[in-house]
Amino acid sequence: MKIAISGASGFIGKRLSKKFNELGFIVVSLSRSDFEKDIDLLMHKLSDTDIVINLAGANIAKRWTKAYKQIIYKSRIQSTQMLVNAINKMEVKPKLLLSASAIGIYDALNQHDENSTKFADNFLSVICRDWEKEAFKAVIPTVILRFSVVLDRNEGAFPKMFLPFKFGLGGKIGSGKQWFSWIYIDDLVNAVIHIIKNDSRSIIYNIVSPESITNIGFTEILSKKIRKPALFSVPSFVFKIFYGEGAVIMLEGQNVIPNRLIGEGFVFNYSKFDKVLDILI
Repeated sequence: MKIAISGASGFIGKRLSKKFNELGFIVVSLSRSDFEKDIDLLMHKLSDTDIVINLAGANIAKRWTKAYKQIIYKSRIQSTQMLVNAINKMEVKPKLLLSASAIGIYDALNQHDENSTKFADNFLSVICRDWEKEAFKAVIPTVILRFSVVLDRNEGAFPKMFLPFKFGLGGKIGSGKQWFSWIYIDDLVNAVIHIIKNDSRSIIYNIVSPESITNIGFTEILSKKIRKPALFSVPSFVFKIFYGEGAVIMLEGQNVIPNRLIGEGFVFNYSKFDKVLDILI
């Protein structure tokens, strides 16, 4: 099997590429420069591929200035547009497109499965909706992967989240009542392999553990696990000062369940936050 991955040098892309190589698949890495060239060159690089995985996008964990919001948006929408246009122009097309999105599409008030249309009214949700809309313009079966926070010991969000707890400075963020939906990186990789093997049609998957917790729950479980108090709290306004509109990522969470994966019999090896901490810390 030959798989092309945009964003292959990123956190998720690297782990997927490593697993695909172990399985004997051929991985074609699509770099940023591939999207700055003529579309015919991109089509050539996609030739003979069976699967295309679209993960490209600028880091959202930064201060959202007006200029940086444009970078976040364009890095996702324009690259997806070009990728889809290339696929649609190919005479022999890939069999499947998997395109990233995020659970940030959903509002913070309700519990969401893949059928939910209760979307948030903010910039992050708009990005996700437009991102998915462009991906679904592909004329081949297209799977949307709505990622939650991805946990890993060395990369992604967790090392930064864990650092203050490590020094006894941990605590809740804002009200602490916001939901924290997550998935361990190994389960994410296995979920993507499951979707590929499942011969999926055009559909949406929530890539998230079955167990969601609140920020207060996260704080209490982590502090108990490492046997250090979590007496501090960070007021909402602090995040708004440092991240601007981007503070929504920390201050508003989503309660999301992976009904589609569960219904297809996918087994999560790391479904409990308390247990995954044994690997993370």
